[in-house]
Amino acid sequence: MDNVIKQLAVLGSTGSVGQQTLDVIRRFPHHFRIIGLAAASHADLLARQIEEFQPRYVYLQNRAAHLSDGGYKFLSMEDIACHPEVDTVVIATSGKSGLLPTIAAVTSGKNIALANKESLVMAGEIITTEARLSGAQILPVDSEHSAIWQCLNGETLPPARLILTASGGPFLHYPSAQLSEVTARQALKHPSWHMGRKITIDSATLMNKGLEVIEAHWLFNVPFEDITAVVHPQSIIHSLVEFSDGSAKAQLGYPDMRLPIQYALSYPQRLSNPQLPRLNWDNINQLTFEPLDTARFPCFQLAVEAGKKGGTYPAVLCAADEVAVTLFLSQRLRFTDIAPLIEWVLEQHQAVAHPTLNEIMAADAWARDKATQFGTGNKL
Repeated sequence: MDNVIKQLAVLGSTGSVGQQTLDVIRRFPHHFRIIGLAAASHADLLARQIEEFQPRYVYLQNRAAHLSDGGYKFLSMEDIACHPEVDTVVIATSGKSGLLPTIAAVTSGKNIALANKESLVMAGEIITTEARLSGAQILPVDSEHSAIWQCLNGETLPPARLILTASGGPFLHYPSAQLSEVTARQALKHPSWHMGRKITIDSATLMNKGLEVIEAHWLFNVPFEDITAVVHPQSIIHSLVEFSDGSAKAQLGYPDMRLPIQYALSYPQRLSNPQLPRLNWDNINQLTFEPLDTARFPCFQLAVEAGKKGGTYPAVLCAADEVAVTLFLSQRLRFTDIAPLIEWVLEQHQAVAHPTLNEIMAADAWARDKATQFGTGNKL
């Protein structure tokens, strides 16, 4: 990486992961240059980012209403993701909006720092097949998958088991009866991580962990039966890999998303960044684990089962979850109704095995319509 400046596009630059990505890039102006920025909203913030980083290419969902022309060109997110001047694409968008740009980047053989779970969950077979054909490299940004990736580096044999860790979210020890009274404000207060609204709710329901199991299956080509999850409330061990001889590797670090973001951007180097927090080993009194309670948090098992079934089930899962989270945040759905909504939509679905992209998008649209029916009380 010496004397080579990586040319980056950051899609979702005004979101939580996008802003933390730009925090890392600010620290290393001689290593990274912003070529493209894209956002769905927060035009004022995007305008400030454009002024600071001077990208050549920009996308904003409602361009006409918010941004004036400047020293840049407007392109779609897909066009930015596959642009020949870009060598690394950060997919930091939320939900299905990251799917088409991810496929565009993969097909073009880019390095992809992937923070968008839904892309691989919805279309893991398509994306991984395209990556093998194009030589694209998917660099995981999620702390759990970054941890597994780091633990696997240098190993020549496949792992025996992947063990994802979960903080357990803000309601880890809530009684079941109390969960029905949970408010959006409570659910958005994650005990360990600073994240966007949607992923924070997914962490509270443990849907996030189920999506990560599916993502790990595609990223590391490991069967579902060899991927598990445990609750680790301290959020210091980010995941573990167990090998055939019974030994295990773990990756530890302070719970700060900028750490895995920086590793994905700088790989194969590690860059020294004094702005990132270090663990204080004198203050770490215990590292504990406990089973994940699928009875109280059924979203995890719904996700894993959808992943095992494959086909268009994972796309339906993601779509139904997006609708459910939106309804919950707007106080039109109780916290404990999120899982039943998703389960009901999955039960109605007639899946397509090995779907095309068009079939995935059709399943997504169908699931959103069904989930909205459930949420408005018309499910019968």
